[in-house]
Amino acid sequence: MFNLKTITFNQKKTSPIALEFDELIPDKIYGWEKSDFEKYMVPIGNSKFPLSDYFDVEVEGEAESPAQVKMILNGDLGRVKYIGTKMTDGQIIANSSVDLHCGAEMAGGSILVNGDAESYAGREMTGGELEIIGNVKEFCGASYIGDWRGMTGGIITIHGNAGKQLGECLTGGEIHVKGNCDILAGIHMNKGLIQIDGDVTRWPGGQMQNGDIVINGSLSRFLEGFEQEDFVKNPTISGKSFSGNYIKFTGDIARNGKGSLWLAAEKNRHLLY
Repeated sequence: MFNLKTITFNQKKTSPIALEFDELIPDKIYGWEKSDFEKYMVPIGNSKFPLSDYFDVEVEGEAESPAQVKMILNGDLGRVKYIGTKMTDGQIIANSSVDLHCGAEMAGGSILVNGDAESYAGREMTGGELEIIGNVKEFCGASYIGDWRGMTGGIITIHGNAGKQLGECLTGGEIHVKGNCDILAGIHMNKGLIQIDGDVTRWPGGQMQNGDIVINGSLSRFLEGFEQEDFVKNPTISGKSFSGNYIKFTGDIARNGKGSLWLAAEKNRHLLY
């Protein structure tokens, strides 16, 4: 993407209480100049403080729309939450691990996290791309507490490991974990694709209704609500081509589900009936 405007946040100091960056997205700041950032009061807990106490912001170029904005966040962002929340376009690069809700409810654009991400990364996404170079905590791509609809569109790529309940209530979109994954991936899943290249502890797809879960590593234990269907060579799953032999299971039959759980045959023969 060609960016006409680069907005760089260079951290000056950290805060023990998380800064909330949900208002600092390309949609809202594409027309801002340096003076606007110097006047901005950032929420921290129940109060607001000058953003300039925590970040020095440099602005280069001009933009006519959010699509023409690239935000670069430098420093220790472990206590900065809501990065990219509800963004619809543009690009954000976070050069550190980040706090809660990174990319939550994003509808477009892209976020790159050069580190780890805390819980609820990409929750309830409807579009866009979220890429996390490190690990992610629980509830990535999930619904929020009390809701039954998680991620509905977009792509999440995790280069490290993922915590529990990845893609909980997934209703669309794609999540790709290149490392290992904890329990209950795809619980209450209704649609979409979850691909896990590493090992999974147990119980993926609990109470799923539809969609596809692909596990290329070893699964230690799965739920009894899945029925073994067949061996499939080089399957096409959710429009993507996979190489090798897979064991296909269907479930969760406890919910009359028609979801598909695909296990790499070579690493999961211990689960054959």
